[in-house]
Amino acid sequence: MALFPFCKTPTGRVRITTIKLVLCCFLLCLIIYFFHGRKGAVSVKLPHPIFYAMGMDKGKIMAAVPQTPMETPWGAPLVWGDSHSSAQRRAAFAQHKVHVGLLALAVGTYGPFVRRFLSSAETYFLPGQMVTYYILTDSPHSLDPPIRLGPERQLKVVPVTELPGWDRLAHRRMALLAEAINDLFSSEVEYIFCADVDQEFVASVGEEILGDLVATLHPELYGMPRSSFPYEAEEVSSACVEEDEGDYYYTSELYGGLVSEVNKLARTCSLLILQDHANGVVARGLEESYLNRYLIDHRPTCVLSPEYNWWDSELTADVPVQRIVSLGRQCKAYDKKRREEHKC
Repeated sequence: MALFPFCKTPTGRVRITTIKLVLCCFLLCLIIYFFHGRKGAVSVKLPHPIFYAMGMDKGKIMAAVPQTPMETPWGAPLVWGDSHSSAQRRAAFAQHKVHVGLLALAVGTYGPFVRRFLSSAETYFLPGQMVTYYILTDSPHSLDPPIRLGPERQLKVVPVTELPGWDRLAHRRMALLAEAINDLFSSEVEYIFCADVDQEFVASVGEEILGDLVATLHPELYGMPRSSFPYEAEEVSSACVEEDEGDYYYTSELYGGLVSEVNKLARTCSLLILQDHANGVVARGLEESYLNRYLIDHRPTCVLSPEYNWWDSELTADVPVQRIVSLGRQCKAYDKKRREEHKC
């Protein structure tokens, strides 16, 4: 006796119908597994949480899962350049011009990076806004012939004494920044951003980055547990961070904000660095340690995602768009062979 009435047909039709039934059952099982057995896209490598938050899995559409917030625990925006909130921030500033300074220190071995830094900034940094580049350098002639700039963009070269070695540079940069703000441009620009000169702008960096006090998430530590953050742990250091402190770990490669706020940051960090130096104390992350200490005590009003400071390594977070790439840290992430290939 046949199990189903439709089986009372010629043999060929029975076989075709049976195959269709098997295929339907198989597809039904796949659908049940996909929607109930898994809560995300089928993938061998789990993507970084930001792709869940933005509904993407490296280009593949996914259901949005709010695993990565678009704001910090204290309510400041966490900026991803292509998000809806970033578009709204850009639209708000489109109604009026702002004057922004971009400061970089190009001394010693960092001098050769400056032309690439400026050329890429001309293409991608706050297009359409008034920008003044402040380059503090021990080799002013390295900018001859001058970079060709667009309308409402200008370059100011500030001679400084050579500071050989990264450790000396890291100890002096905050002091140089504070001095430059007080002596040079406190009344010239509304916002100032401090950037490592060995970086390259590779995609648009717009008005979404503007805020009273702006910090950037470290790309190798974004999404990592608090216990992995390399805060200064020595209690004798002014940069010491207790175990119950800290929400994020910030990079020193890009930070900024209103001139008045950055001035406070630079002056405070400079004093802490000088205080530790006088006591023979060296923080593990040098300047970055003091920056993180300050940003714990004075939480930023705008936090930039790792899109704004990125390099390729085993630890860096996946991001939808790489906007600023650190050439210096990229070289450090290479093995010996790749360093030679890229002439690091």
